[in-house]
Amino acid sequence: MDTYVRFLYEFMSVFFSGLKKIFLGFYSGIIQMFNFNQYLFVLKYYKDEFKISEWILVVIAIIVMLVILLLVFFFFSFLIRKYIRFHRTLVEQESMLEEIAELNNKVAQLVVEKEKILAMKVSQLGLKPDESNVVDDTQIEEKSDLDVSLDNIRFSKLHAIDLEYQNYKVVDYHNTFTLEELVELFRNFAASKLRLYYTTNMIRLFIASLSATRLVILQGISGTGKTSLAYAWGKFILNDAIIASVQPSWRDRTELFGYFNEFTKKFNETEILKKMYEAGYNDDVYIAVLDEMNIARVEYYFAEMLSILEMPSRDEWVIELVPSVWETDPKKLIGGKLKIPDNMWYIGTINNDDSTFAVTDKVYDRAMPIDINDKGTPFTPVPTDAMHINSSYLENLFAQAKNKHPLSQEMQDKINKMDDYVIKHFRIAFGNRIVKQLKDFVATYVECGGSEVEGVDYFIARKILRKFEQLNLAYIRDEIDGFITYLDQEFGKENFNECKEYLLRLKKMV
Repeated sequence: MDTYVRFLYEFMSVFFSGLKKIFLGFYSGIIQMFNFNQYLFVLKYYKDEFKISEWILVVIAIIVMLVILLLVFFFFSFLIRKYIRFHRTLVEQESMLEEIAELNNKVAQLVVEKEKILAMKVSQLGLKPDESNVVDDTQIEEKSDLDVSLDNIRFSKLHAIDLEYQNYKVVDYHNTFTLEELVELFRNFAASKLRLYYTTNMIRLFIASLSATRLVILQGISGTGKTSLAYAWGKFILNDAIIASVQPSWRDRTELFGYFNEFTKKFNETEILKKMYEAGYNDDVYIAVLDEMNIARVEYYFAEMLSILEMPSRDEWVIELVPSVWETDPKKLIGGKLKIPDNMWYIGTINNDDSTFAVTDKVYDRAMPIDINDKGTPFTPVPTDAMHINSSYLENLFAQAKNKHPLSQEMQDKINKMDDYVIKHFRIAFGNRIVKQLKDFVATYVECGGSEVEGVDYFIARKILRKFEQLNLAYIRDEIDGFITYLDQEFGKENFNECKEYLLRLKKMV
């Protein structure tokens, strides 16, 4: 054991002598500490005298020494990085101070220029520059609207619309078409002017969806013309759709409407807000497109709109933009609140892939989804021009359709029985909101040239059976065949093909 003690003493002295040299000479000490040749020399000198038990202790000593050396290495690395960061921070602070000083100089120059401009304005009122502080209220009122807007307008885009529409009178376009004629007019326009081809049934579904809800969702695989359909509708009605490309960063309603900047004292208005405000001045049909709306969570940025559009009275379709009131606020902004226009619809496009979020029931229940998974087949269209459409006329056609084609009692009874079947076998039910949408959708679909059973079939497949996706598909697999048999018995084997195809697709997903 004496041998090991002597070995340990001399082995450890290498480290401690290096530690001593750190204080005597930093550089020479570092070299000494990491002098692996000397460590090996000591080890070779004693290796023939070690017993087996001592070799174990030798290994432990080497491991301990390596750990200590690594700790020393990381310690000095940490000090060096710390110094670099500290030095970089100082440089950045100095650079920032220089930029602040430069900005202060520019601000001072702007203040001087502003004072000169004010002096010129005051001189136009017949005063000397040093008498500007005694301008009375009468003289201030004589300043132009432009002067006021430069200093006190916080909604610049909306203010510009007020000026543009200050002498505007609502135009009656004297529309005379029926909904069935509207379907063909739009379809032929899209084909003849835009080379966009859609089936007659697709246009029926689109028009019927506009009558059932303010939010229409066009969903399907990429490249099938979802955004193009909304774009074509805007061109057809001679009022281009405003297209907002949803970003993954959208988290709240400010992405739609904008926000008040406390620093600039201006409201950052979005193009959608501008269109919504403009729509309040006329009777045209307006479309706002939320392109790839599920690239962010819809219920985050569109939740407030979903709630507002559910209000039974359109007088309650109001959203608060700012909590305070300025005298120079836009004319239609009452008490900081804006009324959501009656003549505006919102169309969202959805790509069903792994890069997007799933749309929740809250959104689907309030919207009307339309599947677009096939490209339209080209056909020879009748050349058709675009046309202005009064929103009031279109909504009047919707109202007439609902009165003219109420859901038949026989169909209502069958739907109620199917509801009981779905509750019993799948534990899924649908509420009054969906029933109302069903009646509105089907009535307009029939007025557009479709049949009642086809309209009910499509609506149930997209609005009710879609809820099956939330269930354990393996659990309901055996129930699907029974449900298809039930549909054949109640509605006929030749009907409800949309529902049957959807159920078969679900079965294949298991």
